[in-house]
Amino acid sequence: MNFDSLRDWIGREEEQMDIATAAPLSGLAATLDHLDPPWRGGEVPPLGHWLYFLPKAAQRTIDQDGHPRRGGFLPPVPLPRRMFAGVGLQCFAPIRPGDAMRRRSTIASVEHKAGRTGGMVFVTVEHDIFTQSGHVLRETQDIVYREAAKPGDAPPPAHTEPAPIAVWQRPVTPDPVLLFRFSALTFNGHRIHYDRPYCETVEGYPGLVVHGPLIATLLMDLFLRENPGARVTAFRFRARRPLYDVHPFMVCGAPSEKGASLWACGHDGRIAMSAELEAV
Repeated sequence: MNFDSLRDWIGREEEQMDIATAAPLSGLAATLDHLDPPWRGGEVPPLGHWLYFLPKAAQRTIDQDGHPRRGGFLPPVPLPRRMFAGVGLQCFAPIRPGDAMRRRSTIASVEHKAGRTGGMVFVTVEHDIFTQSGHVLRETQDIVYREAAKPGDAPPPAHTEPAPIAVWQRPVTPDPVLLFRFSALTFNGHRIHYDRPYCETVEGYPGLVVHGPLIATLLMDLFLRENPGARVTAFRFRARRPLYDVHPFMVCGAPSEKGASLWACGHDGRIAMSAELEAV
């Protein structure tokens, strides 16, 4: 396929409406093992907007990987493996339970790159959320599409820089129930998170893949456990390498001048996700 044609999707927009209902927030609290969540009362917690504007594709339109078939709003990238690469978030005002919300989504860029293991396509999507209070949130998502794993492919190179010294840390066991519950909360049908035979034999992963947004949510949760009621104004994370359900991992953090530095480490001590957070 001519990857240049995918750039025709740049500038495409779509709008969706939703209500910030309370039930998903109760499900999130249960999934994070909270009886009394540490986020601000009367507000949707940071990253809680991911529980709304969920995909509603009809079952007949679902592709082999569990996602809707490509085309439509997102460009039809002809590469089978799709994952979150990173997110930048700006929070201008809180979303409150019961708020009517409007989300405007725009394809900001489409870029084809040659990687060590083959071609990759990066798609950047900007989401702007509005309530009766005005423009409350802007999220920039980077989505990466990669070629399928090939027999004999070498593992990705290790990041050799040492992890920072953690002031806060918490172990996480990414069992299939946790992954399934998060998939259910976000109506995410991607089979790499719950279908082990597909995940291992079709996409070539060594185990079920922990969702990038789940890792980010666990990093945010660590910060809020240590700073109950803090108001998060900005959050940026970058996925460095996948985590799988075959090993536990650690979520770690330390205070910074504007908020916190956060990271997730695999069982081998290598950083899998790094994040910076600003709060007041």
